Amino acid sequence: MHEASLTEVLRVLLIVLLVYFGLKLLIRWFGPILLRWVLKKIGKKFEQRFSQFDPGRGQQHQQGEVNIEKKPKSTPKSKNDVGEYIDYEEID
Repeated sequence: MHEASLTEVLRVLLIVLLVYFGLKLLIRWFGPILLRWVLKKIGKKFEQRFSQFDPGRGQQHQQGEVNIEKKPKSTPKSKNDVGEYIDYEEID
């Protein structure tokens, strides 16, 4: 069997600590840049998917052009329609 000496244990411990702090430092520096890049890609995918459902959204309007979109007329519903009346008797 092979026994580990104190210098080998310290060397492994030092390597583990250097890797840990090195990754921590790299994530702190490059994490926001990577996150911005990922969010931009996700935003573009969402924009492409939802532009399929709203074809008028992607059109560019020239300066000074007026575009009026009207809401469809909705008929007011009767307020008297509250449901069916059911007669019942209480049982003691």
